[in-house]
Amino acid sequence: MLGCHFGKLFQVTVAGGSYQDGMTAVVQGLPPAMAITEQEIYGDLLLRKPGADELSSPRKEPDLPVIYTGINAADTVEGAKNKGLTNGTPLTILIPNLDRHFTHIKQYQDTNRTPRPGHASYASFIKYGPADDAIGAGFFSGRYSSTIVAAGSVAKKVLQKCGIEVFSFVRELASIRCGQIDSFKALKYTQNYKKMRRDLDPFYQEIYVKGRITPEMRFLEKMAVFAEIEQEIDKIRDKAPKITAAEIEKKYGVHHILNCPDVETAEQMVNACNRISASGDSAGGVVEVIVKGAPVGLGEPIFDKLDAQLGQMLGIGAVKGIEIGAGFAVKDMTGSKSNDQMHAEKGKVVFDSNNAGGITGGLSTGQDIIIRLAVKPTPTIDKQQRTVDKYTLENKTLAAITRRDPTIVARIWPVAENYTAIIILDNLMAHCGYQEIKKKFE
Repeated sequence: MLGCHFGKLFQVTVAGGSYQDGMTAVVQGLPPAMAITEQEIYGDLLLRKPGADELSSPRKEPDLPVIYTGINAADTVEGAKNKGLTNGTPLTILIPNLDRHFTHIKQYQDTNRTPRPGHASYASFIKYGPADDAIGAGFFSGRYSSTIVAAGSVAKKVLQKCGIEVFSFVRELASIRCGQIDSFKALKYTQNYKKMRRDLDPFYQEIYVKGRITPEMRFLEKMAVFAEIEQEIDKIRDKAPKITAAEIEKKYGVHHILNCPDVETAEQMVNACNRISASGDSAGGVVEVIVKGAPVGLGEPIFDKLDAQLGQMLGIGAVKGIEIGAGFAVKDMTGSKSNDQMHAEKGKVVFDSNNAGGITGGLSTGQDIIIRLAVKPTPTIDKQQRTVDKYTLENKTLAAITRRDPTIVARIWPVAENYTAIIILDNLMAHCGYQEIKKKFE
């Protein structure tokens, strides 16, 4: 299968399937001597995983990562203190599937003759034939996005070292839209939301904080623990702290379910989504990603424009549109309104607006880079839909009997955030190399 690789200097290759043994992300281009742990990676994965709240599928995958290659198993020489640090070789992250049971596989087997409208079921069957991995949608399932989150979590750590922050949140859900908010406040809110999720996630606390899995353990030792965890998923989930929405808002200043930087609007979004879900349907929305601190000049002309590369996030399942800055709204502007005028202030260039979303000519301007992704409603719904038998082409009807998300929006934002980080880091590496060589001729 082609199409599972991204990047030039920071490269990511992903593999696996929804009901295969697991998912894999192979990351190349990481600097040596970088500290990275499975606990840190899981801190991002838990934001995307299913079964965490009422807006996600009831599938109970804990999405626990295992670093398999790319870090030193011991000090390279006695006293070197580089055990557990990256060594410059490819970093491999495994994410085993722990919540795959025959009852769920049988549900897919019973319906796989009839492609689910809105899914890749029909097109992938025609492309790959009867051996197409159709159990749980295989590689076309949203589960593959866990690999992007895992790789992106590592990329964000490098970017933060370089003074660049990448974060995301839900801008719109079920036609309820969050108003404008200062980007620094949105960043702080998102950081608080992530802390809340880590503090209250039972797997984060039981597996990592309490040391059931540690960086010192060998791969096979970790796998023995994973075999135990597979039998204890419900038991561990039941250890989640019992805390009310009001208590969460008071302690963390965030909504208990949705990462929208306005608690009142977030509650309206959840209520609207639940009303739609109760009817057997699903809801879509908009995710916004902001990059703060990117230097001027990231990106290359024509085919490798930065905004063109960000447009590759159409590769995220359920994303059907992407806009940068003012996006489609520019069609209703005049040039004088659309242009981001600038002036000098204390020796620096300051822009009066940011309709370009921090990118002009495919190059970053030094402003916040602002990306918005339109996310379609979850295609798996509990309503009768017309389809066909893909073997006989007989007309059929189909209703969901498998696990489903009332909306995907609440799980897409961490994917978009981390995918953006991968793109920005790849461009940053090229930019830094180019600028360093340019200095030789100045």
